Amino acid sequence: MHRGLSVFNRAPAASATSWLLACCTSLAWAERVSAHRPYPTPDALLAAADEAAYDLAPAQLAAALAAERPHGPHPSGVPAAARTALDAAHAAYESRFGHVFVIALEAYRSEEHLDQTLSGLRARLANDAEEERVVAADELRRVARARLTRLVSGIGGQPTDQARKPEKSGEFPDSGPSDSPYVPV
Repeated sequence: MHRGLSVFNRAPAASATSWLLACCTSLAWAERVSAHRPYPTPDALLAAADEAAYDLAPAQLAAALAAERPHGPHPSGVPAAARTALDAAHAAYESRFGHVFVIALEAYRSEEHLDQTLSGLRARLANDAEEERVVAADELRRVARARLTRLVSGIGGQPTDQARKPEKSGEFPDSGPSDSPYVPV
C-alpha cells in the first residue's frame, strides 16, 4: 500500500480532518472524506474526495469558496500592463461573484499560468451567477484534488516547496499555502 495513504488511513479522525481542511476548507467535505477511511488506493481517496465535492450543498460550497485565499503577489518579470489587467480582472470577479477567482492550473506549465488565469478570468466574468457557481465548484474540486495528491504523496518524504514539515506528528505534511489556486500574478 502507498505509505502516505497508509499514514492517512491510520491517523485519528481529527488529524485527518485537519489535513483535509488544508486541501478544501469545507468542513462537510473534510469530515466526509475522513469518515470513509480506510481507502485502498490513492485513486479511491481521490474518487471519494471528488464525490464529496460534488455533493456540497450550495451554502457549503459558498463557504468553501469564501474561505479560499486571494491571489498572491506578482512574481518578478511580469509586465506592468499584465499586472494591471490581472488586478482589475480579479477585482471585477470578486465584486461580481463575491469570492476570489479559483482556477486549477496543475495541467499547465508554469509559464502558461499567467495567460490561463487572465483568459479564465475574462471568460468567466461573462458567466451568470449560477453558471459560475458550477464552474467555480468544479475548479475548487480540481484544486482540492491536486492539494490532496500532494499531501498524501508528501508523507514520509522530505518536505518540498509545496509540502512543509507539520507542527505535530512528523509524518504528515500539510498542503500549505504555496499551491494557491490563483496564479501569483
